[in-house]
Amino acid sequence: MTEEILVGNCRTKTVAIHLQLFYYINEMENNYIKRENVEYKILKDKVISAARKEITSNTEMNDSKAMEIISDLAFTFPESESVPISDMETLIYSIFLRIRKNMSILTPLIEDEDVTEIMVNNHKEIFFEKYGNMNRYNMTFDSDEELEEIMQNVAAQVHREINELNPIVDARLTDGSRVNGVYKNIAINGPTMTIRKFSRQYMKMEDLINNGTLTDEAAELLRYFVKRKYNIFVSGGTSSGKTTLLNALGEFIGKDERIIVIEDSAELQLNYIDNIVQMECRQANSSGKGKVNMSELIKASLRMRPDRIIVGEVRGKEVLDMIQAMNTGHSGSMSTGHGNSIDGMLKRLETMYLMAVSMDIEAIRAQIAEAIDIMVHIERRGKKRQIVEISKLNGYDRGKFRICRIMYMKNERLIAVDNAEKYINDVREKDGLQNMELDSL
Repeated sequence: MTEEILVGNCRTKTVAIHLQLFYYINEMENNYIKRENVEYKILKDKVISAARKEITSNTEMNDSKAMEIISDLAFTFPESESVPISDMETLIYSIFLRIRKNMSILTPLIEDEDVTEIMVNNHKEIFFEKYGNMNRYNMTFDSDEELEEIMQNVAAQVHREINELNPIVDARLTDGSRVNGVYKNIAINGPTMTIRKFSRQYMKMEDLINNGTLTDEAAELLRYFVKRKYNIFVSGGTSSGKTTLLNALGEFIGKDERIIVIEDSAELQLNYIDNIVQMECRQANSSGKGKVNMSELIKASLRMRPDRIIVGEVRGKEVLDMIQAMNTGHSGSMSTGHGNSIDGMLKRLETMYLMAVSMDIEAIRAQIAEAIDIMVHIERRGKKRQIVEISKLNGYDRGKFRICRIMYMKNERLIAVDNAEKYINDVREKDGLQNMELDSL
């Protein structure tokens, strides 16, 4: 339901501001205000100063009362006579957000469930992704300092700091959204912040089929792989849908299995699994203590009697522990990683493995090939996320990974290779083939 707040007598009429629709106010008009209208800027500074004194002193004041006070104050200053009514609505609401909301002018975007990502390039440039479209936000911060204050508040919530000595912060909001902030001494055009929204609802495999991420045949094939406890690795670029796919694959895990989930930032939503333990890495505090990395969590998970281990995303040395876990009896494990293709992902795994241990490259490749059974590559294509390849890793021989393609993208369609079609049909009919039958592909 849309929340409506009355902002008082606007000389001729009462102005009603709708929180969810506010940021659709004409962008061009708003930009003109900020560039050209001196009275607007003076009025804004005066109202903010006066409102902070009156509102912050009363800790029990609700939002409606705060909005009323801001509205009344706005029309007491002579500069208000030079500001159009529509622009007064913008001014009043922007001040309300700055004073009453922890995320200031970003609050409407944070609260909009259809917004998936917020990108603050600098205090004057804010973009957001909604329904797969990139949009420019109609409000801006007044200064670098105002944006930095927001970043510092976010960092403080996770007992970290962001300043010139610690110019980068990674944090998580209370709703699970991921935040990355970069201070102005690193970011050339001013401080920058990116927020990856946490989806409150996960997409089921049926949803992925309906939106074109994969075909019915591919879904049945992946179901078979999960049920038969193949180790699956999902590769793809940033925001390609790796975590979404991993969530959907979790639907096929047996109800009697014990699952250990390890993530850098908690995103997976496997609430439908009864016997589950979810662990999240922890950053060091301002004193540099208390850090718990993914490698430590993977090692700890081996002592928890897991049937499967799910690692949200591997980025570095933890790949060694993940590969070893897959090779020590924890079949059916899953993980994801950043890669431009299946071949590229395998090369990245090699590199990350070498970061952890000095070993012959041939031995590393052999271990990777032994650990991972199925590789799935997903890409973001325009507004769509699509699986573009499903392959089986059939070992390592004579300096090369033996990669057997099962399905691949051709003419914007995910199709099965000729010798895989019969297998897919059999899976659909029987759902009970022996593992060796896939090895013959």
